[in-house]
Amino acid sequence: MNMIASNVIAPSQPKSLAEVGLTTVMMRDILLKTMFRTNIDTASGLSKVICLPITLTQELIDLCRTQRLVEATGTLHANSGGEMGYQLSDAGKARALDALSQSEYYGAMPVPLTDYQQQMKRQSIRNIQLTRQQLLKAMGHLILPPDLIDQLGPAVGSGRSILMYGPPGNGKSSISNGIRDALGDFIYIPRSVEYSGQVITVFDPIVHTPAPQPEEDPTSLRKKGMQFDQRYIYSERPTVITGGELSLEMLDLTYNPTARTYTAPLQMKSSGGVFIVDDLGRQAEPPQKLVNRWIVPLEESRDILALQSGEKFEVPFDTLVIFSTNFHPNEIFDKAALRRIFFKIKIDGPNQSDFLKIFSMVAKKRKMPLNEKALVHLLKVKYPTIDNIYANYQPIFLIDQMISICEFEGIPYQMTPELVDRAWSNMFVREEKIEH
Repeated sequence: MNMIASNVIAPSQPKSLAEVGLTTVMMRDILLKTMFRTNIDTASGLSKVICLPITLTQELIDLCRTQRLVEATGTLHANSGGEMGYQLSDAGKARALDALSQSEYYGAMPVPLTDYQQQMKRQSIRNIQLTRQQLLKAMGHLILPPDLIDQLGPAVGSGRSILMYGPPGNGKSSISNGIRDALGDFIYIPRSVEYSGQVITVFDPIVHTPAPQPEEDPTSLRKKGMQFDQRYIYSERPTVITGGELSLEMLDLTYNPTARTYTAPLQMKSSGGVFIVDDLGRQAEPPQKLVNRWIVPLEESRDILALQSGEKFEVPFDTLVIFSTNFHPNEIFDKAALRRIFFKIKIDGPNQSDFLKIFSMVAKKRKMPLNEKALVHLLKVKYPTIDNIYANYQPIFLIDQMISICEFEGIPYQMTPELVDRAWSNMFVREEKIEH
């Protein structure tokens, strides 16, 4: 994958414990819990896990030593440059267990909510500059009507919301994925965020793809990769794709009663990226209800989340939301909801000449020779039975069916009117009453 240079300003490393932005007690407890859970006993090892520079990690260890929670083991580790080893004292173990009973969270120090909000402003999806070339390159494998890129370009570049609608099987999902690929740059995702003493995990390996790490030059004095705050992970702009399974609960903070920590909702994980709601209208919740949940976020670029205690707080809503539906917008939304979705783009089926272009392109790719007699049969005999309504998925479906039949019959790949009939019969189910 090509690494596109990102213009996003990196979060700088904290230079003092005060700059970490957390209370001393919280930092101390996370350090103790990490030592208790991982058995790591050197400052450099702990520094990597709690994601703070070594100098600050050492400062935290020294603080714990003055409170008699950590003690030096008196052994120097030969394999880590003669580093001093540390262990929890009995009081330290007791404090770690007490802290674990309040929250199981250990490891990377969380980023305070206010710092996260500032970083999101620096890397907002609305700051991206998307050119026609980038969009065409990402959509290159699709045959699209010429005016579609004219509509999509400004829509994506605005970083607002898009509703794509039209008959099924015409590539709304492929276009959504193409939009995601066109973004192509990298931003900083916090491993976790802290608000009011509570930890909310944000980084999710299913949603976030870390950027490839550049090879370090062992002779260089400054390691380039470590110049930003390690509490963040440098990742591709995220994409969350949901379909019929989307429910309103997925848009709220998830509390884990065992770990006593929170997980960020889907739209927060997709911050700085794309949130695709595929197949809108197939969810258990009515589409109007789902869009109502997003009316304030879409208009004001902020979302309101609630803790278990009922306390509410604000997080950035910085997501390009793409709704995709097979229904006409007037069937599933009222006028107020439609007004708040900035761009409405109809994705229609191809006309006959575009259909033939797609058909011959797929045939060439699948090494299936075209046959004039079979094509005339398809266009003049089969398509009139469905009012000559073409869809983008049909060429792939029909050609793959004919390939399967040829392989089963042990004959070379070929197209004949008979094979077209056999493939066609699998594309549509005949209307009939089945006795139970």
